[in-house]
Amino acid sequence: MKTSTLRVVALAAMLSVSAFAGAAYAANPMVGGAPMSEKKDIIDNAVKSKDHTTLVAAVKAAGLVETLKGKGPFTVLAPTNEAFAALPKGTVETLLKPENKAMLTKILTCHVIGAKAMAADIASMAMDDGGTHVVTTVGGCKLSLKSKGGKVTITDENGGVAHVTIADVVQSNGVIHVIDKVLLPKS
Repeated sequence: MKTSTLRVVALAAMLSVSAFAGAAYAANPMVGGAPMSEKKDIIDNAVKSKDHTTLVAAVKAAGLVETLKGKGPFTVLAPTNEAFAALPKGTVETLLKPENKAMLTKILTCHVIGAKAMAADIASMAMDDGGTHVVTTVGGCKLSLKSKGGKVTITDENGGVAHVTIADVVQSNGVIHVIDKVLLPKS
């Protein structure tokens, strides 16, 4: 009798943990007013965010859609429309012109890390490296990642600092962290 009671308790505990884990996994943050599905890739989720229409247009203009629909894993630091609007007047329009595709591609690939790095991973790497972890992006840019008080910041090669406003948006091919500034390669 005691053995069967223990089995029932053990089974109940396992089911509770499984249900909790499933609920935690399903709790992907909403971005731009849209639910983000961990079963969809970076592009399929990004096009649903009303806060990332400029980023999506730039990714299309740079010809990076197929890349970001690829297997990955990728960590995308996704600037909002407001972040793009904060650039000097006319910058976005100039970058979207076909003759500026190489520069646009460089800027966008400076927002992509060729690994899946959750906020906790970034915090751990930064702590292990004395407070700042330097990572090289797909575009060859060096970004300094810091985590303090549960908040992640990214410093670009020019000293510009972006704050992660929504972390750990899980994708089928990586993770997105929404940021409040466009990161720029060294000028």
